Amino acid sequence: MRRSFAPSQTGTKRPNESFSSPLIEPIKRPRRCNETEKKPPAPKLSSSQHEEMITKILSRPFKVPIPDYVPDTHGNRCLGVKRSVIRRALHDPFACNALVFFSPPELSEHDKIHVDKNKIQVHVVVDPVLGNILRPHQREGVKFMYDCVTGAKGDFWGCIMADEMGLGKTLQCITLIWTLLRQSPDCKPTINKAIIVCPSSLVKNWYNEFGKWLGSRVNAFAVDNGSKEETIRNLEQFMANQGMRSAVPVLIISYETFRIYSGILNASEVGMVLCDEGHRLKNSENLTYQSLMGLQTKRRVLLSGTPIQNDLTEYFSLIHFVNPGMLGSAAEFRRQYENPILRGQNADSTDEERKKATERLTELTNIVNQCMIRRTSSLLNKYLPVKFEMVICVRLSEVQIQLYRNFIKSDSIRKNVLNRDEVKASLTALSSITSLKKLCNHPDLVNEKIKEGAEGFENAEKFLPAGYSTRDLLPELSGKLMLLDCMLANIKMSSDDKVVLVSNYTQTLDLFEKLCRKRGYGYVRLDGTMSIKKRGKVVEEFNRTGSEQFIFMLSSKAGGCGLNLIGANRLVMFDPDWNPANDEQAMARVWRDGQKKPCFIYRLLATGTIEEKIFQRQTHKKALSTTVVDNNEDAERHFTQDDLRDLFKLDEKTISDTHGIFKCKRCVNNIQTKLPPEESDCTSDLSQWFHASTPKGLPDNILTESWAVTKNISFVFHHRSNTTVDQAPAVSCEEDKENKKEKKYASDDEDYDPPEQDDDDDDEDFVLRKKR
Repeated sequence: MRRSFAPSQTGTKRPNESFSSPLIEPIKRPRRCNETEKKPPAPKLSSSQHEEMITKILSRPFKVPIPDYVPDTHGNRCLGVKRSVIRRALHDPFACNALVFFSPPELSEHDKIHVDKNKIQVHVVVDPVLGNILRPHQREGVKFMYDCVTGAKGDFWGCIMADEMGLGKTLQCITLIWTLLRQSPDCKPTINKAIIVCPSSLVKNWYNEFGKWLGSRVNAFAVDNGSKEETIRNLEQFMANQGMRSAVPVLIISYETFRIYSGILNASEVGMVLCDEGHRLKNSENLTYQSLMGLQTKRRVLLSGTPIQNDLTEYFSLIHFVNPGMLGSAAEFRRQYENPILRGQNADSTDEERKKATERLTELTNIVNQCMIRRTSSLLNKYLPVKFEMVICVRLSEVQIQLYRNFIKSDSIRKNVLNRDEVKASLTALSSITSLKKLCNHPDLVNEKIKEGAEGFENAEKFLPAGYSTRDLLPELSGKLMLLDCMLANIKMSSDDKVVLVSNYTQTLDLFEKLCRKRGYGYVRLDGTMSIKKRGKVVEEFNRTGSEQFIFMLSSKAGGCGLNLIGANRLVMFDPDWNPANDEQAMARVWRDGQKKPCFIYRLLATGTIEEKIFQRQTHKKALSTTVVDNNEDAERHFTQDDLRDLFKLDEKTISDTHGIFKCKRCVNNIQTKLPPEESDCTSDLSQWFHASTPKGLPDNILTESWAVTKNISFVFHHRSNTTVDQAPAVSCEEDKENKKEKKYASDDEDYDPPEQDDDDDDEDFVLRKKR
């Protein structure tokens, strides 16, 4: 077959094309040369002509190398400078659920033409990361604080956040600080840095809270356990940074550390200072108060769930710290407000004194309410499970009664204490008060003094049982400890609940440890000897689901504030403190955010003893706080000054000295015949609680069974939290956005307290005030 007929060749052959042999050479066509025109050579420029040409080039006007560029002949813009942008709010004020702190005034079209574009104010809107998680009362609180620290409420720049424990003061303050660090109506930060001062046990907690809510958006520096040289270097670096955008704008420091390094911190200006557990500044004469007053800032925020703890002078110190001069001098305040109000609070006050007290109270309240916001824990009812509070009067054991009676009848006590004309703030009086308080807990706590035959315990050893020794704990020697022992056993065997035991004395915590070892209970203990770092791990382990720790022992003087013990839902306050704030702080550890179970709070009081007198003094102080801070003019007046001073008596016949002072009209022969008011709850006055002289009707089966077994409970006051929930009409996101758009958008622009020797300071406080 010829190659030309091969299939591979026939497919490429063009139609009507004849075959040509490859052996025949093709005809060569001659090449044409493109003749180019010869151009004459460029003339050579002389040196003078060259210079003239360069000069001509350099004299040309600059032309922007952008196609079709039209210069702005009437503006000041030039190449390399940022073009002007429209001033906007940092966050959308019309977004669903947006929390707006400031709205600029509406501008007419005429005003928009003439207004300086660089001075147009913008909305201040809370970062949605925080705004979307704030509860209604928290949104109100942050807005109030913002208005105060920006001067919107008047000629002052400070405020007091006096919400009760558990309402989220920390989150509200973080929201305020973050907003001030990022925004203002003038499109720049309001402050460049802030200092947070708190008890040393809460420094790490504040640092963790910033990380929890803001993540890496803000850098906070916590002064915690560093060397002196390192601390000085870090503080100097923090204070030296005066730029509007600081890399580390938040400093968290303890009160003690601030006092030590106040010379560095007071050297230059800071945007704002925030003092947590601010009731520590109740004494305007101490060094910490004076150091903080020296801080160069006009914006001061103070957090305290208990702004009144003992008297109105301390209340004045807090107001004076945040807004100096608002209430005048201390002497003027005492004469104008404190004395008339206190006279009107006494149960034996006249109608004229009460009328004058009401007038001065109204005047004081109107002034203070400008810079203080106060909400009670009743707001938590809609978010937390029910809480039952019980005040339990427990009879002393026979041994305690004999020791107590012998103590108050001893010649030394009669001479140094019971003679009112000679009551002095002396070590003898303080020691006597402390001895009685410890005796009410257990005879083991005063065993050393009994052996020594100390003042009040002469010949007291004969009342102890034969073979008595503190090595082996005998719960039956104490009425309260015997009841506690029975309650813990019932809780352990009938539920999976955990218990927090609180006392003012570390010696009492030692008794709790002996009891736990004796019964085989798992426990942890937190007091002043535990380091700050270890506390967090202990709390985390106790709260962990499945933890074998049954009991958490807590010293109310060494860390009661700020702890979150939601792993437990039962708390026993074993002994009362002179200062109601300490007890309130301790009792708020379990009923708080995150709690899933019903809570039971037990407060134990030895019937007819000094403990009931201490509790009565607490009630008097709380009535003062209710009247001044909570603005409740109908606070009950039950205790005269003589009642409060009548400490060294033992009423063996009463079932409750406190109930007897009430002169309760709802009880007949100590049997309740009329129920409390329907609107009352556990925040109401004790006279409006349920009163029980028998186990019938108690809300807690554990207490009912323990009462039946021990038979040493004489009386119980009990009530529950208010479970009524106010349902607000629901508003959808679309409706919320439409409501906001009705307003014309004028512009498109943007506690740990250091451990005490034996916690006797409050006894000294009582005696000094008693003398006064």
